[in-house]
Amino acid sequence: MNVEELREYCLGKPGAVEEFPFGDQAMVFKVGGKIFLICDLEQNDRFNAKCEPERAIELRERYGEIIPGWHMNKKHWNTVFMTLPRKLLHEQIDHSYELVRDSLPKKVREVL
Repeated sequence: MNVEELREYCLGKPGAVEEFPFGDQAMVFKVGGKIFLICDLEQNDRFNAKCEPERAIELRERYGEIIPGWHMNKKHWNTVFMTLPRKLLHEQIDHSYELVRDSLPKKVREVL
């Protein structure tokens, strides 16, 4: 997966938007105003995705390409290298999106 494929996949999620709140180097995807994925465009071989804490630990133990989130809360975020199989990358993105979406107020979720 490359950055453009990552971008297309994230923007395919209902209600997902792309923003650059940290400058033009960090591509950020949000749903309902909350971040679910960040990709540093200078280090565009990885992204940060939100993850349920117990699952995050399991994934880090299983895959060397998944590490604690760089510059993020390491309990809730993973850095995922895009050398993993596409199916596993999609699973990480989907999980992150769903965690954030499900945490939104009911009225916001209904609009999505």
